[in-house]
Amino acid sequence: MSDGMANSTNNQMELMAVIRGLEMLKQPCLVTLHADSTYVGQGLTQWMAGWKRNGWRRKTSQGKYEELKNADLWRRLDELLQTHRLTFSHVRGHAGHVENERCDELAVEAYQRFRKK
Repeated sequence: MSDGMANSTNNQMELMAVIRGLEMLKQPCLVTLHADSTYVGQGLTQWMAGWKRNGWRRKTSQGKYEELKNADLWRRLDELLQTHRLTFSHVRGHAGHVENERCDELAVEAYQRFRKK
């Protein structure tokens, strides 16, 4: 399964891939997410707890808080993580990981469909 969305970013689509995968699960599951996205990986393992604590805002280098980009997607992912237990496993992109290479192919195909519109 693959899809895309016009006027979106790579980070949005990487988050959507995780969200859609979790939404397809019919019962609570233990999930290991193998992905090459450091954005998703660091968001899940390092940043999300702080964002939640700060009302889904991020702290800037000047110490001020600003709206978190893709907050709607991070909130949805957080909702799904109340049902499913997820572990993140980073894989290097374009390094021969069969499933990761297939996901990349599907992502490029989806991008091409939306790029032509």
